[in-house]
Amino acid sequence: MTGPTTHPPTGPTTHPPTGPTTPPPAEPTTPPPAEPTTPPMTGPVTPPTTGPATGPPTEEAVGDGTAADQTPGKERLRRWRLVLGGDPADGTGHALGGRDAAMDGALTALYGKEDVPRAGRDRTAGLGASAPAVARWLGDIRTYFPSSVVQVMQRDAIDRLGLATLLLEPEMLEAVEADVHLVGTLLSLHKAMPETTKETARAVVRKVVEDLEERLAPRTRAALIGALDRSARTGRPRHRDIDWNRTIAANLKHYLPEHRTVVPERLVGYGRASRSVRKEIVLCVDQSGSMAASVVYASVFGAVLASMRSIDTRLVVFDTSVVDLTDRLDDPVDVLFGTQLGGGTDINRALAYCQSRITRPADTVVVLISDLYEGGIRDEMLKRVASMKAAGVRFVTLLALSDEGAPAYDREHAAALAALDAPAFACTPDLFPEVMAAAIEGRPLPIPDAGR
Repeated sequence: MTGPTTHPPTGPTTHPPTGPTTPPPAEPTTPPPAEPTTPPMTGPVTPPTTGPATGPPTEEAVGDGTAADQTPGKERLRRWRLVLGGDPADGTGHALGGRDAAMDGALTALYGKEDVPRAGRDRTAGLGASAPAVARWLGDIRTYFPSSVVQVMQRDAIDRLGLATLLLEPEMLEAVEADVHLVGTLLSLHKAMPETTKETARAVVRKVVEDLEERLAPRTRAALIGALDRSARTGRPRHRDIDWNRTIAANLKHYLPEHRTVVPERLVGYGRASRSVRKEIVLCVDQSGSMAASVVYASVFGAVLASMRSIDTRLVVFDTSVVDLTDRLDDPVDVLFGTQLGGGTDINRALAYCQSRITRPADTVVVLISDLYEGGIRDEMLKRVASMKAAGVRFVTLLALSDEGAPAYDREHAAALAALDAPAFACTPDLFPEVMAAAIEGRPLPIPDAGR
């Protein structure tokens, strides 16, 4: 064979930790070009060396998150490096620079470990107790991460670093990304807030409430107006208003086997909505500390329901005492600042109050929002639910009204309520309008599989 040939190196070589590269090409069967070319590679390669490499892999070039640094292999290393936090044992050998280094610094401040633990504290992080440092950190994470990630990091900072007290300072509230969980934290702190902070806190809460109302109100009104129309019945409906399921059920005795049909001697149809109050809804909300997000959503929904003239809405919150906030429903922010998160739970006392305010049981829906950890008299609570249902009240139990997934709850109490035909399940805010529509119409509730 004439001409130079390509042989693989005889000694160990250095490979980047980015994954396998294509194997060396086979020896050419035809004479190569005068100047041999390098076979194409599918991933990054190390610079050519003058001799066998020794020692561990060398550290990758510093990544700065720019487009030039986003080859598939380096992008994988970059992401793993940000996840693992840069401990010498992380195995990536990848250094960060520029924007990536700043992102890593923000993550390390919250999740990283200090070399020397602080006396008297088990937590590990690097924000310290300086308000200016926290303000800068809050600004950094809003710069480098999307809003959904910022909210998670803020919650972790409050839980891991004990930053709740810093929320008593106006400049901190102005820097944070507002969400439902932050509102819950502010509600638990508002009794301790100085006057200079309260107005800022109300502005933060109002922003979250307005965003929720904008998202949830149209669908809620549409679902309930339709349910109210369908819940009224008439014996002389127009053709488009006939309820065919109920009409067929009412006329089964007129079935003609030879024609395989039902003769509808009596029509059942939907009535038309009137402007008078036709349904009463009572929201009975547990305001213990674990129910913070549920309290926020319930307040928003209560305000939406109260704005509908055909529904008489009552909002009752409770721990070991009971507070009726119905007169504040025109402003859900006032409702929220009228709650006091924390304390014990007496569901029986709250239901006793709600039962005493019911005037038309057959037209009433009671929605209990609670994790069912009862500190009162359990048997009396169950008897009260049974009594309301026997009078015609539609009773709905929601273990949580939030997007947080399956909550912790008292399974024994939930099973006892289910035996009374009052199943308990968690409900997302987006599902709540359909749950209420089903309760108003008297049809089966749309219980999620995860809550069964």
